[in-house]
Amino acid sequence: MSKANTAPIKWAQRSDSLYITIALADVKDESITLEDTTLKFKGKSNDKDYEVDIAFFKPVDAEGSTFKVMPRSVQMHVMKKEKDEDEFWPRLLKDKALEKNQVKVDWDRYVDEDEEEEEGGFDTSALEGGMGMGGPPGMGGMGGMPGMGGMGGMDMAQMMGGMGGMGGMPGMGGMGGPPGMGGMGDMAGMQGMDMEALMKQMGGMGGAGAPGGMPGMGGGDSDDEDGDDDDLPDLEES
Repeated sequence: MSKANTAPIKWAQRSDSLYITIALADVKDESITLEDTTLKFKGKSNDKDYEVDIAFFKPVDAEGSTFKVMPRSVQMHVMKKEKDEDEFWPRLLKDKALEKNQVKVDWDRYVDEDEEEEEGGFDTSALEGGMGMGGPPGMGGMGGMPGMGGMGGMDMAQMMGGMGGMGGMPGMGGMGGPPGMGGMGDMAGMQGMDMEALMKQMGGMGGAGAPGGMPGMGGGDSDDEDGDDDDLPDLEES
């Protein structure tokens, strides 16, 4: 069996964490073991076997670290164990000679120690949905909040349609609806209705002067509201 190739590593750091990239594309059959002092990796890329077996310059927090296998690399956000020291490591590996041969600086993520406060921490958005190294698997996509997983693509028309079996809006179910609207107990009937159709439906409610009109909607002549008073019989005095 041929010896596995040594996988190339890039790294950058902040005072609280490391960002490590194993620069291999299309990694398959990977095995990653992170402990507080070591990192071990095995995997295939382009049908070749690769491995990493390194000891860190200082201890790390394996429980709080994450990784994700990307199309062009394996990326890891590794938390430092001694965060209270608030200082940069002089190198990634304990073995200074091995570092020169296997590790390169990730200049895309590099910041100087004096610039950290201005530049901020690592952008770890690419690692969302990744796996924990030593802890529980990453949560990944939650598919929506609990109880809302099925609402992702629901629009208002679908929502109104889904209310058909609810007997209408609270407090309106027993009204039966104004004439011509078929009752308001089932809001599903209004799904997708445009304004023109709505006005036609409301034609049965009566326009100005039409009998059966709703109060305040022209169901009587507001200019002659006292016109029928002369037809009322006089009240008899007791």
